[in-house]
Amino acid sequence: MTLLSPYDGSALSRAAISRATEFADYRGEGVVVLTVVPDDPSFALERGWVEEGETYDPETVEQRFAAEVEEVAPTATFRAERPESMASLAATTHNDITRTIRQVAHDIDASIVFVGSDNAGRVSTPVTSVGSPISEDPEYDVHIVRHTDD
Repeated sequence: MTLLSPYDGSALSRAAISRATEFADYRGEGVVVLTVVPDDPSFALERGWVEEGETYDPETVEQRFAAEVEEVAPTATFRAERPESMASLAATTHNDITRTIRQVAHDIDASIVFVGSDNAGRVSTPVTSVGSPISEDPEYDVHIVRHTDD
């Protein structure tokens, strides 16, 4: 089995990668670090992936995140996905990201998903958090990182 740690560039997602790697060493499992990069410039701006007025290039974000992950967890497998947007009025970028994370967790047969994000760190069920929908899946355990190692 494999441990999955979604990475969005935040300090908490970096801490989640560190914890997943430590846990993987203990259990003898591999770690997959997943970056989900939607084709949504406003989301990228909101997350601090680009500055105001800067052109958003998802491939550049993927490359930057791959380098950051390599620094934190050189033995982890880095995987980048671009979610397919649903044509539903209720679909949001957050829904697309959550759906992608859950799909990858199933694809790799994840035993534990280590979630660390700014929103999941405040509470586990805010509207903008992927923590709650991911934790609803009974196929894997979830470790929510609420504090950085600092």
